[in-house]
Parts: sequence; structure tokens; C-alpha cells
Amino acid sequence: MAKTRSVFFCSACGHESTRWLGRCPGCDAWNTFAEAPAQAKPSRTGNGGRARGAVPAAPIRLGDVPSGRVARIPSGMPEFDVLLGGGIVPGSLVLVGGPPGAGKSTLLLQIAATLAAQGGPVVYVCGEESAAQTKLRAERLAAGDDLLLLAETDLHAILEVLETIEPRALVVDSIQTMALPQVESFAGSVSQVRDCATALMAFAKRTNCATFVVGHVTKDGSIAGPRLLEHLVDTVLYFEGDSGADHRILRAHKNRFGSVDEICVFRMDERGLHEVRNPSQLFLGRTSAGERPSGSCVVAGFVGSRPVLVEIQALVGETAYGTPQRLAANVDRARLAMILAVLERRAGMGIGSHDVYASVAGGLRIDEPAADLGIALAIASAFRARTLPAGTAAFGELGLSGEVRGVAQRSRRIAEARKLGFRAIVAPPGPQATIDDGVIVVREINAAIAAVLS
Repeated sequence: MAKTRSVFFCSACGHESTRWLGRCPGCDAWNTFAEAPAQAKPSRTGNGGRARGAVPAAPIRLGDVPSGRVARIPSGMPEFDVLLGGGIVPGSLVLVGGPPGAGKSTLLLQIAATLAAQGGPVVYVCGEESAAQTKLRAERLAAGDDLLLLAETDLHAILEVLETIEPRALVVDSIQTMALPQVESFAGSVSQVRDCATALMAFAKRTNCATFVVGHVTKDGSIAGPRLLEHLVDTVLYFEGDSGADHRILRAHKNRFGSVDEICVFRMDERGLHEVRNPSQLFLGRTSAGERPSGSCVVAGFVGSRPVLVEIQALVGETAYGTPQRLAANVDRARLAMILAVLERRAGMGIGSHDVYASVAGGLRIDEPAADLGIALAIASAFRARTLPAGTAAFGELGLSGEVRGVAQRSRRIAEARKLGFRAIVAPPGPQATIDDGVIVVREINAAIAAVLS
């Protein structure tokens, strides 16, 4: 009896090898290779390696290609439509990931029920729950009765049923429970996840069915299975923040039909997920622009196309060990080290022998350079044990020479801060024709610290 040939896949990046490797040469990860049976390739003959009887594709002039503009489908959640770039694109494949309990199944069940109420068949494939269990969750969310449920894990059987229904939208919960009978491995393996995603992508493109796929997240925060899964889909959405909090943050990490780094904020209760129209008030932690404790500074940030105000908190104390600690939560640690070096060399602050802790309140991660000035002012406030004046917000990029550099969307940041009652706004210089009443224009970090802590 012929021995079945096997190949090995890296579960982190999808790199393929004929033998097991301790370290992946593609992503340098350790102990990530999993064995999977090799699939038999279709027989090929001459004619450049094409299969027998295959008709070669002919190139098409770009001007003769039909326009790619399509009417997007509203999901019933305006903020979620903005996250996708204006609505659900027919024929797209969207991957939704997040930790357990983040609300992936809840969100997609709400969206599927809304789409079913609009008209047209919508199918929800529940691979992790029975139809009765999904019904209980739908009753709690007050979902309609028009949604079609399919409790099945055999993807081949699922696709046969979908061919007869011809749905306008499909939800698969989850991709790790799906399996193709022709793939000789267990559900959730590298081969099954990859091949099932490929089959769903082919079905979505061929039938113009908007497809949503739930993907589990590993302990290091990445989608379980090969990274090839993220490359196959059109859009990747991640739930961020603490799953035990009463709000959820959904961020777009990849979007072929819109911009990336957009966010959508939800509030979770027993009735499901509800959109938060003004996330700035949520992330600030206080409803007014009143006085805050030392080590706190409000930053007028930008997430995607949305201006968001967040509160930067810092704590500075003398170290009890030989090496001071530098801990950052939701802040880039390398950028924090650069800001501390600028404060010590350019602003004359002896922080080298102190422990420094920096965090963004509310669980939102800030990566843009415009938060540099706010982080520096929060650290200076904590180091001098002095509070910033009430109603103060800041934004600006900090250079290594101590200068405060301009950032994009200056006017929208100022408008968002003023809308929430912040009148003293510390910012870098704007265009020469711009007249900003109440804006404290600073060109270097010393001037910024003197303006708010003198």
C-alpha cells in the first residue's frame, strides 16, 4: 500500500516545507510547524503546463473592463458601514477576529438578522452551536425570524445547499470548525483552514454573495491558522481592548474597499452590541473638560478618518532597582523611550533614574506621532507633580532635537477638542493663513512645558 506523503506548514505564516523544522525560515517563529497530508496535484500535459482541454485566458484592454462600482449594502449600523468603507460590498469576504467573548458572533448575528429583514435570503452557518442554541441568542438580541440557520460543519455539503438558496449574505461561525472531506486532516488544521477559506472566497466571488467569516484568535492575538488566511480575504476586522469591559473596539487592519485603521466602538449589554456615536467621551473617562490629576493630558488624536480625544496617563517614580522600568500600555514602547530621551536631553528633566509608566485610558491603542506632545506633557506633569490647566488638550509630533512638528488634519483635531469643551489647545504652528483663537502655538518642547506647567 502506497504511503501517504505529508508536508509541513507553519501555523504563523503558512510557509510550506517537506520536513519538520524547529524554526520557520519565513517568519522566524519557533515550534509552529504542523503536519498535513499533501494534496494530489491535477495532471498536466504540454502546452506550457496547462491542463488538458483548458482554454487560455486572453488579455483585456483596461478601458473595456466594466466599471467596478457596485451598490453597497447597508448593514443597519452606520458606524460599521463607515468601518467597511461605506457599506457591505457584494461578493466580498470579511474576516472578523477577536478573543473569546469579544462579541464576534453577537455582532454578525445582529447584522445577519438586519440583512434578512431587508429582503433576500441570508444564511447563518452555526458550526460551533446548534440551531436551538443560536435561536436562544437571537431571542436575547431581539433578532427577526427571517434569518436562515444551517447547523453543519461539512463545507462541501454547505456549499451544495447554498447553491440552491443563492443567498445575498452568508455568515460562517467559525472557519476553524469547517472541514472539507477531500482534505485528509482534522478541522481547524492548517490545510483545512486554508482550503475552506479558498472555497468560500471562490463561492463569494462567483455568486456575488457577501460573506463574513469568524476567526478565532490565539493567545498572542493573531488569527488562529496560517497568515495566508488574512491574505486570502478582502477585509480583516479585529476586536481590540479588554473583553471584560462594557465596550468593544472593532478595528480594520486590512480593507480592499476602504481605508485601514478605522475603528468602530460598541457598547455591550444583554441586548447585544450598540454603536457609540461619540467615542471621545467614552475614552476621556470624564464627561467635562475639567481639571485632571497630575500625569494626565488629553490628546486630540486621529484614528482612520475619525478625530478621537483620548486621555494619556503617566506615572513617574524613583526606581527601587538599578535599572529603571519603562512600561507602556496601548502606547508604542520604542516611541516612549524616544520621548523620555528628548525630555532628558532637551528639556533638562532627570528622568534617567526614575520608573516611567504610560497608558491610554479606555483601551484604545494610539500609534500616530501626533500623540508625542501629549505623552511628553503627561510625563512632565507627573514628574513635577503639577496638573495641567483645566480644559487643556494637545497634539503634535516630537522631533529628536526637541521641536514640535506639524501633523495632518490640524483643523479637525481642534474642532473636535472644542466641541467637547477644551479651549486651551497646545499645538504646533499651522499654515500661515490659519487664524486659531485660543490655540497655544509651540515650536519646541520647552515652550510647551512652560506654557502649561509654569
